[in-house]
Amino acid sequence: MSNRTVRINELIHRELNDILRKHYQHEAVAITVTEVRISTDLRDGKVFVAILANDDDEIIRQMAWLRRKARDIREELARRITLKFLPKLSYAIDETTPRSARVLQMLDDMVRANPSLAEPPAPAVAVPPPTPPPAS
Repeated sequence: MSNRTVRINELIHRELNDILRKHYQHEAVAITVTEVRISTDLRDGKVFVAILANDDDEIIRQMAWLRRKARDIREELARRITLKFLPKLSYAIDETTPRSARVLQMLDDMVRANPSLAEPPAPAVAVPPPTPPPAS
């Protein structure tokens, strides 16, 4: 990925989060843009979002809302960013947050089952205590 693409990804990521916070405060309170991947030709892009919700119905409702507002969000993005071609964005749920929560839960369960796993390992080599400075 070129340096320009990385910078554009970061810029769009920052601006999308800002648009959601300023223009859609109440509707988008549970939506966070986690990553933006723009194609090398800058025509298409994929926006990964994390949605804080208690059930799948709420996540589906939030994604439907986001897809309905995609055109308005893109228009606001075009006002803020000057590019020859503003990428056509598609939205997808970021699965890394629930997956990492499951991994952490599994690690916690392992530690509860075997508490010795939580203890730090003993040093491989004994380190001698520091010697006091010579008395004068």
